[in-house]
Amino acid sequence: MGKEIESMGIMEKARAKTAVGTLAPDFKGTTPNGETLSLKEAMGKVTIIDFWASWCGPCIQQTPKLVSIYNEFHDKGLNIIGVSLDNKETEAIWNTMIKERNLNWQHITNYTGWDDPIVKEYGIKGIPEIVVLNSEGVIVARDIEYPKLKSKIEELLAE
Repeated sequence: MGKEIESMGIMEKARAKTAVGTLAPDFKGTTPNGETLSLKEAMGKVTIIDFWASWCGPCIQQTPKLVSIYNEFHDKGLNIIGVSLDNKETEAIWNTMIKERNLNWQHITNYTGWDDPIVKEYGIKGIPEIVVLNSEGVIVARDIEYPKLKSKIEELLAE
């Protein structure tokens, strides 16, 4: 029980450090092509960080909405970086899903599932989870779902 309480304290501290209004910590991971990509390299005028995994049913259900948002707003300055909680055992499924579902934005993983350092740094409790950044890298929304997500992106791109 002591470890569980300690873990909850660490999670809450991480969420406080990545709350709305804070500067998003930079991170990096491995792309499907085996290259390293950082958040800074993936930034747009508006950036969505999508925490997900190929084995996550709700994540899969959310992908058509993200594809729609990406297709509508990418040319206007929206970027998405998918941070996957997949591991080496699900790597092939992750790669297939990106291609078959037309997830044409950038993706990374560290192949460590829930032990991913990005997941821990952002205090992710469950997936899917969306974090929205403005052009300066400030977190402007967390745990936001469609259609509020679409409205928030329209608002930010109009600034």
